[in-house]
Amino acid sequence: MVVTLLIFVASLSALIIASNKFIESAEGIGLSWGISPFVIGVTLVSFGTSLPELTTSILSVLSGSSEIVVGNVIGSNITNILLVLGISAISVRTLKVERDIMSEDVPLLFGSAILLWFALRDLHFSLFEAILFLFGLAGFLMYSIRDGDEEEQTKVKTGVMSYAIMIVSGMFIFLGAKYTVSSMETIATDLGISPALISISLLALGTSLPEVVVSVSAARKGKHAIAVGNVLGSNIFNTYAVMAIPSFFGELVIPESIMDFGMPFMVVTTILFSLVCYSKSVSFWKAAMLVSFYIFFIAELIRLGFVN
Repeated sequence: MVVTLLIFVASLSALIIASNKFIESAEGIGLSWGISPFVIGVTLVSFGTSLPELTTSILSVLSGSSEIVVGNVIGSNITNILLVLGISAISVRTLKVERDIMSEDVPLLFGSAILLWFALRDLHFSLFEAILFLFGLAGFLMYSIRDGDEEEQTKVKTGVMSYAIMIVSGMFIFLGAKYTVSSMETIATDLGISPALISISLLALGTSLPEVVVSVSAARKGKHAIAVGNVLGSNIFNTYAVMAIPSFFGELVIPESIMDFGMPFMVVTTILFSLVCYSKSVSFWKAAMLVSFYIFFIAELIRLGFVN
């Protein structure tokens, strides 16, 4: 048991470190292409920070624990808004929302959450729904890139090393995710805990740590657009890609327990995101409220049990 826990911690740490390196290189490449900071946040950075969710979800399906997927998606989306956005704002006292995200970005985020709820309400995720989700992701990416083209950006130089780091870190992300999933399954079996509980809580928190690192770092450097865009983009990427792509590797099991509590909580959390960003700033007290909601979420998961 101790060895398994060490493997879990080590593999999750490797996953987080590799994701951080991937993000750093992706951000540099994006700036070299003249992409705006917000678009970098909702596309390149959010894709990079969501790689742990995607790789762990695919490998969980291949290993026969597909119930981990939906828990990972819902738990990560909740963690991103409540914990990542909350800690980012607390770190700088006030996080400025420098872009008008209420007109299109927030509705797109809210729409993805509602679509996920309706798609999973029958406890089944079909091939048609998976394809529909990928179209939704493609539409969001095209909108973000088109919108970013309207903003003039100063290009910065980057070398071949950035591309090499991105490729190598991607390989370590895969290996870290592989051993994270296998050790997590062993821990769940030994303790008699449902993988759904671990996926929506511990795994979701672990795979969201890259978002925490990137968003806090961006906020403290004054790049508030990247911090906010990372949260928004990661949630949309999680909903569409992390839910859809693993379903092509095997049928997904949708635990009823997660649909009863986790799914409604995610939708309410998404609404909360739009409310705290409405004034174009996330104050210290708004951030403290978000973190408090996250503590309540974890406490409620423990109370409900989610055990086999």
